[in-house]
Amino acid sequence: MTTANHPDTILIIDFGSQVTQLIARRVREAGVYCEIAPFQSADEAFRRIAPKAVILSGSPHSTVDIGSPRAPDAVFSADIPVLGICYGEQTMCAQLGGKVEGGHHREFGRAFLEIQDDCALFDGVWAKGTRHQVWMSHGDRVTSLPPGFRVVGTSTGAPFAAIADEARKFYAVQFHPEVVHTPDGARLLQNFVQHIAGLHSDWTMAAYREQAIEAIRNKVGKGKVICALSGGVDSSVAALLAHEAIGDQLTCILVDHGLMRKNEAADVVAMFRQHYNLPLILVDASDRFISALEGESDPEKKRKTIGRLFIEVFEEEAKKLGGADFLVQGTLYPDVIESVSFTGATSSTIKSHHNVGGLPERMKMKLIEPLRELFKDEVRLLGKELGLPDSFIGRHPFPGPGLAIRCPGGVTRDKLEILREADAIYLDEIRKAGLYDAIWQAFAVLLPVQTVGVMGDGRTYEFVCALRAVTSVDGMTADFYHYDMDFLGRAATRIINEVKGINRVVYDVTSKPPGTIEWE
Repeated sequence: MTTANHPDTILIIDFGSQVTQLIARRVREAGVYCEIAPFQSADEAFRRIAPKAVILSGSPHSTVDIGSPRAPDAVFSADIPVLGICYGEQTMCAQLGGKVEGGHHREFGRAFLEIQDDCALFDGVWAKGTRHQVWMSHGDRVTSLPPGFRVVGTSTGAPFAAIADEARKFYAVQFHPEVVHTPDGARLLQNFVQHIAGLHSDWTMAAYREQAIEAIRNKVGKGKVICALSGGVDSSVAALLAHEAIGDQLTCILVDHGLMRKNEAADVVAMFRQHYNLPLILVDASDRFISALEGESDPEKKRKTIGRLFIEVFEEEAKKLGGADFLVQGTLYPDVIESVSFTGATSSTIKSHHNVGGLPERMKMKLIEPLRELFKDEVRLLGKELGLPDSFIGRHPFPGPGLAIRCPGGVTRDKLEILREADAIYLDEIRKAGLYDAIWQAFAVLLPVQTVGVMGDGRTYEFVCALRAVTSVDGMTADFYHYDMDFLGRAATRIINEVKGINRVVYDVTSKPPGTIEWE
């Protein structure tokens, strides 16, 4: 990843903490650009980025173990500020001449920090002699400080819970300032990047927009570019950025696979054609996709069939245009981080992801990924900057395979139509109740189960519809949304009355984990 456009960068060295991405989010919220590098490649990243400051993350490792990860020595000799968090504090102390031991008092969860002394990290946030809630998660602890350090905060289980060497601008804390359970943590990180490192809050989406447009122009030259537009926020923002940069050199292709929500393809096309006047081809491939899926009940086969057909249709359309040199994709920063995970290990495949990943090699195209430095919330801010309407920016995520994976059991045209209608009514009720923005994702699922019902004086034997709604920050974990029963009753009544083919509605109260958000 290039950092040529980011002269003021913070490097976060990842020792494998589950919450390293949160450190990056907090730094960026303070208006400063940062990048995460796994500890194995931290040396190379440090030389390439030439950061203005470094943050060392937490870790599941123990510094007392032989061979446990360390920060590159160059970090401590570069005359730049360094902040160690949890394991980061421990490795900083171990590397600079202090001592860390295991087997002492462990602290997990909420703890209270006693502020022993003033320091630049606490300026305007915590005063000497006060006591504040923080979040701890450690088994080891520092037992003697390296030369030059002093204690500025203590807790019951960590006599060196916050330490400072102000001459070298080295700071370290045993708690986690990046998590919400340390209420003032974001302000401490802001102090570090703005006051201690002296960096300005110039990481804004307005500035990013300008840089990204210039980078796309430089890369593309006079080349032809295509973009797979799904109607989701990521691909839409990527397409708008590319269009602003290169105008009619870009053609967007929206493949309607017949598995989208009600009127979705038409709505997306209307929005892009009316507001942005960019070249957009709508391909109605619904017959081709649904014929290939008819009767298929294996979720993995559904996903793979959809992925394969998508690439085939996209290739055919690109050939009609005379080919292209570049493909725009809406890859985000979490995808980039996860692809270079600190262990280098591949995690287990929960489910295949539907994307256009196979296209560049097959079609000899180069990738343009203008969002690969951004988190999801930053993409939404950039969308606002580009003039996308709020109703579009705030849309719930929608999976690439669409309604096919909300139809457990065999897929048929009839079942898809029933599901599409039920889903539209459910979302309509959510909007009417003013709940849409409070929910991360909501949708209907058509179960492969039929039950007996009574309508009028007649017996019915029709499908069961399950409703799902979850709250989440990033989709990695989720809780079911706690509706009141009146709302569920209203939504169920409308679905049963208005959708022929459904005579029973149930609500899914499973969190993630153990369940996934989608049913397949």
